[in-house]
Amino acid sequence: MPVDVLKGPHLRLFLGAVLISLSPVWVKLVSVSPTTSGFYRVAIGSVTVAVLMVLARQRLRLSKRAWILVGLAGAFFSLDLFFWHRSIIYVGPGLSTLLANFQVFIMMFAGVVLLRQKPSVTQLLAVPLALVGLVMIVGLDWQGLPGDYRRGVIFGLLTAIMYAGYLLSLRGARVGSENRLPLAEVAVVSIVCTLLLVVIAQVEGVSLAVPDSSDIKWLLCYGILSHSFGALLLASSLPQVSTTEAGLALLLQPTLSFVWDVLFFGRPMQPVEIAGAAIALAAIYLGSRARL
Repeated sequence: MPVDVLKGPHLRLFLGAVLISLSPVWVKLVSVSPTTSGFYRVAIGSVTVAVLMVLARQRLRLSKRAWILVGLAGAFFSLDLFFWHRSIIYVGPGLSTLLANFQVFIMMFAGVVLLRQKPSVTQLLAVPLALVGLVMIVGLDWQGLPGDYRRGVIFGLLTAIMYAGYLLSLRGARVGSENRLPLAEVAVVSIVCTLLLVVIAQVEGVSLAVPDSSDIKWLLCYGILSHSFGALLLASSLPQVSTTEAGLALLLQPTLSFVWDVLFFGRPMQPVEIAGAAIALAAIYLGSRARL
C-alpha cells in the first residue's frame, strides 16, 4: 500500500497537503463542465480507493448508523463539489479554496449548537479576523464587482457549509470504527457522490463525455493524486503529528492553492490582497486549533 512506503508521518502530512492543494488546479485546467470534473474526481477516486481496500484487505463492513451517515456525507460532498468547482471557475483556485476552508467557523458554530461546546476566546476572535481578511481580498464595493466574481464568492462560502456537513457526517460515521484509515467510508462517500453527480448532470443537461486526452490526463491526476492519495496520506499522518503541525497542514492547502493560482494562471495579487489572505489564513488556523 502506498502509505506504508512513506513511513514518516511528517512526510505523509506534507505530501498529502500538497496533493490536495492541487485539486483546484486540475479543475481549472480541464475544459469540461464543473459537474463533469466533479463526477470524474469521485468516479476515479472510487476505483482507486476500492483497489487500496483490496490491497489493505479491508472489508466494506459498516454499521447501520455508519451507512446512513456516510450516505449523508456523500450528499454533502456532492454539493461541496458542485459549489466549489463553480467558485474555482469564477474567482480562481486560490480564493475559492480559502473560502472553502472557512468551514472551520461552520464547524465551530455546529459545535456550539449541536454539541453545546463553548468556543474559546481565540476562536471567537478568529471570526471577525477572517471577515477582515476576506474584505481586504474582495474589497468593500460588493456591488461594483463583476457578477461572476460575486457568484464565485457566494459559491465558495456555500462550499464551506457543505464541507462542514461532510466532515461532521464522516466524523460521526467513524465513531467506533476499527480501521485506521477510513477507506470503507471514503469508498461509500465516493460512490454516493458519483451517483448524485450523474443525477445533477442529467438535470443540468450536461454531458459527461471528455473531449480530449489532455482532459483525461488532468482528471486522472485529480481523481488519483488529489482525491485518493492526497486525502489518505493526510488522514494516515494526523494521529501521529502534533495539533500544531496538523493546523499548519490545514493552512498549507489554501496557501499553496494561492501559489498555484499565481504561478500557473497569472493571478494578479495586490499588497492589500496578500495581507488579506495572510489574515484570513491566520484566522482559519486560530479557529481550528481547539478541534484539531
